[in-house]
Amino acid sequence: MKIALHSRPIDSQKRPYIQTIFEELHKLGAQLRISESFKKHLEESGQEVACEYTFSSYHELADTELMLSVGGDGTLLETITLVRHTGIPILGINLGRLGFLATLPKENISKGLCAVIEGRFSIEERSMIRLDSNINLFGDLNFALNECTISKRDSASMIIVHAYLDGEYLNSYWADGLIVATPTGSTAYSISVGGPVVLPDSRSFIISPISPHNLNVRPLVVHDGCVLSFEIEGRNNNFLVSLDSRFRTVDSNVKFSLHKSEFNARLVRLEGDNFLHTLRRKLNWGTDSRN
Repeated sequence: MKIALHSRPIDSQKRPYIQTIFEELHKLGAQLRISESFKKHLEESGQEVACEYTFSSYHELADTELMLSVGGDGTLLETITLVRHTGIPILGINLGRLGFLATLPKENISKGLCAVIEGRFSIEERSMIRLDSNINLFGDLNFALNECTISKRDSASMIIVHAYLDGEYLNSYWADGLIVATPTGSTAYSISVGGPVVLPDSRSFIISPISPHNLNVRPLVVHDGCVLSFEIEGRNNNFLVSLDSRFRTVDSNVKFSLHKSEFNARLVRLEGDNFLHTLRRKLNWGTDSRN
């Protein structure tokens, strides 16, 4: 099996887990390819890397059957920008904290990799969001798995986001910003501002204002077949637009729209692992003593 691996720089305490991955894949007979940036980090840290194959873009992943994202959810979001539209399934190995997307615990690395090699897994399709604008903001990385966020800069005063749904005026949000999340992103930034948790296979976008001035403004769930467009104004002429962890500074002349991406992220789910199990485990549902 041809497997690729990507990770961000990690501290010395987590490097033994990387070595475990290398050893297990070697025992299982997998052919491994590592991202150039991560291999360079390991070599600079003094760790021996017995892997001659590297990659730096999706063009070099044509024959890859599985991508390993080793780290936390942020690493997995970065990994998606490497995989892009290729359809390569991604297995997230969690070396971080929460792990909503990277669901394989570091303690189960050997067991999980064996299951993958033996084909004991399923693929979960996760819809994504795409941004189009009148200027080139994000190049060919104009997609996100979690959310697109419009926000004020630093300590600037609140902004006004005029939102349109399929060209029809929806609302003007007087707020610190606005989040448009996918179902996957409903458990990310959106949940922290009061947005609902939405099941991953729900065909929807969640529109959630950040600290709205009008208290009767609430999060709104809309069908992901629509097109959302925005105009921004405020005392400060500069605003932030972000796609997951990537952001750009824009001014009020920028107009942009959001719609469902043409391709999905494909996440590997091992036996016994599903979204409801993740919710209970990560959000501590059911742990109240009254239950």
